[in-house]
Amino acid sequence: MKKLLDIMAALRNPESGCPWDIKQTFKSLVPYTLEEAYEVADAIENADMNELKSELGDLLFQVVFYAQMAEEQGDFNFNDVVDAVSDKLVNRHPHVFADVDCKDEKSLHEAWEKTKSKERNLLANTEKASILDGVAKALPALKRAQKLQKRAARAGFDWPDIEPVFDKLEEEVAELRVAIKDNDKPAMFEETGDVLFSCVNIARHLQVDAEESLRGCNQKFETRFGYIESLLNKSDKSFQSCSLKELEALWQEAKTKC
Repeated sequence: MKKLLDIMAALRNPESGCPWDIKQTFKSLVPYTLEEAYEVADAIENADMNELKSELGDLLFQVVFYAQMAEEQGDFNFNDVVDAVSDKLVNRHPHVFADVDCKDEKSLHEAWEKTKSKERNLLANTEKASILDGVAKALPALKRAQKLQKRAARAGFDWPDIEPVFDKLEEEVAELRVAIKDNDKPAMFEETGDVLFSCVNIARHLQVDAEESLRGCNQKFETRFGYIESLLNKSDKSFQSCSLKELEALWQEAKTKC
């Protein structure tokens, strides 16, 4: 770890360091951090352990980079980051590090959320912070929607079962149809978001991770689309040369193969 920290300090040295590293700021690094996190996820999905080792290193480097810049400003250093996460893990696991008995997964989850709620209250420096505080705005929209809904549900703001959620989806689709009929662009934008939010709510009630579900769907679409491309290339055809009926037949074939 010291080797990595020393390398980072050398890269940021204003006299002998790397010009690119020196000019970076907290904000400029954010896109790279998000990219590295997704590359970690890709390596895991591909079950590529060598790639995962490399990508985890890249992600760790992002943490070291932020810590180095913070140390330069006199805010905190890497050791402070380690201490903070260590303290947090100990506090959030009293059933492991203290004499607290959690009999099942439900009681464990309740204790976890109670601890996190206390942390949010302290962070907000108020007697009672918002239930939705701490849901990162930079999260992918589907992931953030599901987290917001979970937080609201814990406060009792939720449907008792999934049927009203389907009713809500149908209501939102109907409103989107009206917006389309009226050619109301702002309303189309808003209602499309409402439809997506309702779909996430269905996923949450089914205990399905909406983000991961859509990632899987994207991969499935890529595979099936690639299958069709391969068939067309073998036949010296293109998408533009095929009728909608022909493309639908190819898609149905792809569904049986992929």
